[in-house]
Amino acid sequence: MAIINFLKNYERMARFKWGNFQGMRGPGPVWLIPIMHAGSRIDLRTEVMDIPRQRNITKDNAPIDIDFLVYMRVVAEYADRAVLEVENYRLAVVGLATTTLRAVVGDIDLDDVLSQRERINTVLRERLDAETERWGIKVTNVEIREIEPPRDIQDAMNRQMSAERIRRAVVREAEGTREAAVTVAEGEKQAAILTAEGQRQAEILTAEGDQQAAILRADGFANALDRIYGIAQNVDPNTMSLQYFETLKEIGNGASTKFIFPMEFTNLLKPFTNIAQSGKGTDGSGD
Repeated sequence: MAIINFLKNYERMARFKWGNFQGMRGPGPVWLIPIMHAGSRIDLRTEVMDIPRQRNITKDNAPIDIDFLVYMRVVAEYADRAVLEVENYRLAVVGLATTTLRAVVGDIDLDDVLSQRERINTVLRERLDAETERWGIKVTNVEIREIEPPRDIQDAMNRQMSAERIRRAVVREAEGTREAAVTVAEGEKQAAILTAEGQRQAEILTAEGDQQAAILRADGFANALDRIYGIAQNVDPNTMSLQYFETLKEIGNGASTKFIFPMEFTNLLKPFTNIAQSGKGTDGSGD
């Protein structure tokens, strides 16, 4: 009695007849006749292999525990290799991943193992994929899930991280103090510049005001002198002499006993002396 196997789209079956490989079958119904036929079903979907935690030795002889995940799938075109080339491809991938991880970590220092996780993932994937290709297996991704160094190394790393955080805090505080000092100095500089500029503008305005005031005063004096000169042009000698007499009268009313007269004073008296002499001549002729 034949047995019908219905294979899904992501499944394939390696069928053997009397022990001879006939090829991969599926998807769809696949007939197997007991005793005559034998079949091995293969899943083409991506599988996740959890690689157990294992201890590895770094290049600088530091022990470290690592566990990681391997994402792989059977390639449909080479699915027969997963049946004919390896007895148990899952177990084979786990063993290969374990030895490959030890080889990769053994070439890297502890600090690089802790800081370059992506690089280790890439190297592991490339090496595993190159080895599993002959089994028809494609390694699509490798992800390190956890890295755990020994307790003493963790304590040393914690102290180092604490010291680094303190150093960064001190550096940032120093930078903040420096920036604050620069800002204050820049503000004081700008204030001094503004103050000096204001004083300069005030002095300029004051000087301009004094200049304009002096010009106005000079213009006033000039106008006054022009008016005095214009009036003086119309004053006759008699008027000037009378003005001098009025001045002498005011001087005589003072308490001084000595008087100084300018030389021009005699010239101003000539009109009066001439009038007086003319008056005497007229009186003499009359007598």
